[in-house]
Amino acid sequence: MSNRFLTGRFGRRNLMRASTGLALAGPRLAFGQGTAPAIVTAEAARPQAAQGVMTGDVTADRAIIWSRADRPSRMIVEWATREDFSDARRVRGPHALPDTDFTARLDLTGLPQGEQILYRVTWQDLAGLQTTSAPVTGRFRTMPAGRRDITFLWSGDTVGQGWGINPAFGGMTIYEAMRRTNPDFFIHNGDTIYADGPIQAEVALPGGQTWRNVVTEEKSKVAETLAEFRGAYKYNLLDENMRRFHAEVPQIWQWDDHEVMNNWSDSKNIQADARYTEKNVPLLTARAAQAFLEYAPIRRAGDVEVQRVYRHIPYGPSLDVFVIDMRSYRGPNTFNRQEQAGDDTTFLGTEQIRSLKQALLASNATWKVIASDMPLGLLVPDGKDAQGRDRFEAVANGDGPALGRELEIAGLLAAIKHNGVKNVVWLTADVHYTAAHYFDPAKAQFTDFTPFWEFVSGPLNAGTFGPNAPDNTFGMQVVFEKAPPAGQVNLPPSAGMQFFGEVKIDGRTEEMTVTLRDATGASLWSRGFPPERA
Repeated sequence: MSNRFLTGRFGRRNLMRASTGLALAGPRLAFGQGTAPAIVTAEAARPQAAQGVMTGDVTADRAIIWSRADRPSRMIVEWATREDFSDARRVRGPHALPDTDFTARLDLTGLPQGEQILYRVTWQDLAGLQTTSAPVTGRFRTMPAGRRDITFLWSGDTVGQGWGINPAFGGMTIYEAMRRTNPDFFIHNGDTIYADGPIQAEVALPGGQTWRNVVTEEKSKVAETLAEFRGAYKYNLLDENMRRFHAEVPQIWQWDDHEVMNNWSDSKNIQADARYTEKNVPLLTARAAQAFLEYAPIRRAGDVEVQRVYRHIPYGPSLDVFVIDMRSYRGPNTFNRQEQAGDDTTFLGTEQIRSLKQALLASNATWKVIASDMPLGLLVPDGKDAQGRDRFEAVANGDGPALGRELEIAGLLAAIKHNGVKNVVWLTADVHYTAAHYFDPAKAQFTDFTPFWEFVSGPLNAGTFGPNAPDNTFGMQVVFEKAPPAGQVNLPPSAGMQFFGEVKIDGRTEEMTVTLRDATGASLWSRGFPPERA
């Protein structure tokens, strides 16, 4: 929803007279928290915003503001560039009703470029318009007009393999470590929830220790109903570290499989999975997609394809971010060694590939970052097919020429080369460890591409696995990796092997520095990359 016709400039006196009953003057708020309202009302009688606020898909002059109420309410947003909100503007946002689980988003437009924006969200109770929630505050910075230093993070895989919110561990502490780096934005590469990963009260640890989770009814089983898919997002947002991070760091979200179920595609068969009473995978997918789009702070694509996740987010002259979707358009998971492209080798799909090629070619940004929900050159197995052949979940299928889904990626890489698109970097998660991969045509089976880097980082409060075996089709070289020792799998967050990645772009030289960090923020590997000039 645009604020073009709903925004007005308010002075302090007029704002205090506003019919929302919200007092805009007063002490400075901690981000993600509220303060007392102008009209004193019993707390239980007021709308609550327990899930906090998020900002998403920030560009030069606009940003998505997301929040959730606990009852039918109207979202009210005030934003300002001054800490005391003396230049505040007030925007009437959408209604939050049961059909969206009381979530709402507002596309703030007309924002000043390259500025820090402070905002606060208040909910106006539809049962009594004079009753409002306490304001919940956040901040973000719009895209720069010219070159400046840029810092952003990426990771994925949140609350997986039974590792939930453990208060004794401090909750999901990696989110606090990421917040302390003060990034401009964060890319969540998918598995934003684990809909197929129930959370039990206790998990036994080696040495007789016990991991104790916060538990909720909706996360006690695999998600099948819409309420259970929604409940997975609400569970994650119980964590104070995450809510604080969301309030201060703009988000760029994509999805992968666990928003629905493990290794999901339209051909997924769960007839033998006793955990599910609902066996209709397309129906489960529809419910999962609705919940994801309700809780993800992403800008909707419009009427043509309202559930589209892939998109292009410009971030000034130094950076363009291209979010891709390896899940929604794929064919079935197969042995993945077909010699000819067809419906069973489709991965990104014709329209997404066309759109990505076109956007890359049109980009004037120095760096083009492709946010991918799966790695390109690692084997990700998915059991056996009916003939007993290995079946694969991602792109790679074993050493040799480009086959199966690799044909689509080969065409994309060749187009990047032949159109002279420079400085393309891939960022991903999915495999639950961290790594730096260099793709070298001199060591590849398919050679018609320009060398490039792919960086992997995750998980975020989930089990640690890996490393996965590499595939030589595109000449992938493992330059660095950190994963559990051989024989150790599903390590808990307390083992310390949770990871995120950091990218810094120097505003003067435009050199990109990539750093792989652990759960405390300590650097594990770092390298600078000067941009290739035309």
